This record gives sequence, C-alpha cells and structure tokens, in this order.
Amino acid sequence: MGSIHDALDKAIQNAELEKENLSPLKNVYQDQVIPTYGIHYRIDPDLMRQRRIVTLHNYNAESEAFRMLRTKILKQLRDNNWNSFAITAPTQDVGKTTVAVNLAIAMAMDVNQSVLLVDLDLRHPKVHWYFGLENEVGLRDYFLSDKPLSDILINPGIDRLTVLPGRGQAIGSSEILSGPRMKTLMNEINSRNQSKIIIFDLPPVLATDDVLSTVDCYDAILLVVEEGKTQPEEIKKTLQLLSGKNLLGTVLNKSQNPPEHKSY
Repeated sequence: MGSIHDALDKAIQNAELEKENLSPLKNVYQDQVIPTYGIHYRIDPDLMRQRRIVTLHNYNAESEAFRMLRTKILKQLRDNNWNSFAITAPTQDVGKTTVAVNLAIAMAMDVNQSVLLVDLDLRHPKVHWYFGLENEVGLRDYFLSDKPLSDILINPGIDRLTVLPGRGQAIGSSEILSGPRMKTLMNEINSRNQSKIIIFDLPPVLATDDVLSTVDCYDAILLVVEEGKTQPEEIKKTLQLLSGKNLLGTVLNKSQNPPEHKSY
C-alpha cells in the first residue's frame, strides 16, 4: 500500500508541475529525475541519431568505438592528473563537433564521471544543433553582454552531463578569447567543476588563431582528421602550431573501414 500511495503522490506532484510548465525531465536511460542545475531541455534521441550522435544508443559498433575512445582518454587524464581537454582539427568539416558531442555523452555514461561540454567555437558554434537545443543565449552573450553563466548552462536530460552552448557568430573571436572576460570564464568554470571532466570544442587550427589564443585553458588536445580529406601537410603544420601542448591522440573520422571489434 505504501508504494501505491507514493506513486499517487508522485503523480499529483508531476501534474502540479505540468500546470506551471515545470514538468520534471527524465533521463534517457533511467527513470530518474535530473538534478536541478542549469536550464532543462528534453532532447530527442531519434533526432540526435539522425545528426550522427550514436552514443545515446547502446550495443552497436559505432557507439562502442566511442566507448573505447573514452576509456583510452580517461586513462591518460587520470594518469596525468588532468581534468580538461580540447577537441580540434586541422581544417573545417572533418567532424570535430560530432566527435566532441559523442565523446562527451560516452564519458557522462561512465557512472564515475561528470562532464561539462563547452562550445568554444565562437565563429561557428554547433554543439547546440546536435542536441536539438533552442537556446536563446550562448557563450557569446557571456562575453559580450555579461550574461551570467547560470543563464547559459544547459542540462540536456542526460545524467552527469552539462552543456555550455554557443549561439550566433561572434566577431573578433580571437580578441575575445585572449581578453580578460575569458580568464573570468575559466576561473568560474574551474571553480564550479572541480570534479568534472571539461571538454572544449574548438575551431579548426588552420582556419583561425582562436586555438592558439586558448592553449593555456586546457590540459591536452585531441586531434580529429578525416580519411581521404585531411592532407599530411595539414597535419604536419597543425602539430607544429600545437608544439609543446599535450596531445591525447588522433581520431580518424569518416573511415571507410569498419572498427576492428565490429565482428566480436
């Protein structure tokens, strides 16, 4: 009888919340109420799948590839006592943001980890698009309009994952990223997320000097290249520009060969 009364009480509470447009979000995987931090959104897993976000779906070769990548990166982070890394590419359109979103979700699915994904591509932010977010403000507003971080952070309905999205193009992005407001952002992020893994989605290295303006903001870099498109000279020049920065490794994206574990 006690469980029936509890269920009724919960149903009444949810109904009251719905009247106020505050219906609690549910986790994609579990029937648990999401913790109350950040702005809550109800994501559409099918839409994200259409946009190549595969780590929401268990037990397939694509999601398993990101889980293997997650495990390798987490080992390096723990071995070196690092808690942040950036994802970039030599040139545009190789899928760096796709990798960033998939990897952030895969890491958040590890029950021992919580993750903050930061869209630091101020010229062409796209993290919000992959999640299907309709946020009216983004990181640009933090820099240019002094918008509080608490008004921008988003809980996408996935346990242990928080997103700091972008929105709209920021003119003079490299000057913004090397300015005092960027230092304020990093101090605030680090103070809020001391126990979290922080992932930064960056612009391409050879397209802008934004990456070079932020190299002191994270512990390491993950490089994404595209099979059949990224040229050896582009990789060589990128590595020269990032010389002295810790490199976690390189992701070969859009490969025509299936993963080695696919037939396991």
